[in-house]
Amino acid sequence: MPKNNNKKKNIAIGAGVAVAALLLGAASYSATRPDEPSSVTAKEGSPDSPADVSADPRAGVYPELAELARRDAKDPLAQGRKDAPVVLIEYADFKCGYCGKFARDTEPGLVKKYVDEGTLRIEWRNFPIFGADSESAARGAWAAGQQGKFWQFHEAAYADGSKEKGFGGDRLKELAKQAGVKDIGRFSDDASGAAAKAAVKKDQEEAYGLGATSTPSFLVNGRPISGAQPDEVFDQAIEQAAAAEGKGASGKGSDK
Repeated sequence: MPKNNNKKKNIAIGAGVAVAALLLGAASYSATRPDEPSSVTAKEGSPDSPADVSADPRAGVYPELAELARRDAKDPLAQGRKDAPVVLIEYADFKCGYCGKFARDTEPGLVKKYVDEGTLRIEWRNFPIFGADSESAARGAWAAGQQGKFWQFHEAAYADGSKEKGFGGDRLKELAKQAGVKDIGRFSDDASGAAAKAAVKKDQEEAYGLGATSTPSFLVNGRPISGAQPDEVFDQAIEQAAAAEGKGASGKGSDK
């Protein structure tokens, strides 16, 4: 019986992939490649490109894609309540300039406005597309998460000028120390281990399965958004998703 349920879920998700691929790929452009070439066509989403958010809270929303939210209370690469009415899934690369822009300029406001009061949960997916340095950073971020410091590592890795310094072994250790990781030896072992490789591959394959070819790419309760869009685009998407779930801005149920 569980196998049949999984098959049905996969078919349902597959039905929305073609649409998601168009939306996630529509607002991207070819970025300048880093020194380490990628094995795929690496792109960064433009912050000035259009997002698919309309006045209708149901328009552009694909419920089957909302099922990609893992809602794992023990997920160190997530923040916010497990049962938050809205889940924002972010597919991003630490070498991506626009991912850094989102991390520095937009995400802190979303955390303060929606995560802290219970409306929003943010789930990170490692989506390294700029080659070996990207892969190294993704594994390092995962390793920091094993000691409860993923978001601190995330902040350090996306600080202004950080990606220009690269993500080699010594640099990863430096970022881990900045993040407050206690056991640097364990961090290094975790970052180079099979579990980190498998976890990053799982996230990466999920993004490719959606047709995503650019970073950052997002899903907000099944609504695809491409690129580091202006704050109001995310505000609108989150508030519409919360309304569709019958929740107010506080994340609590309506009086009805």
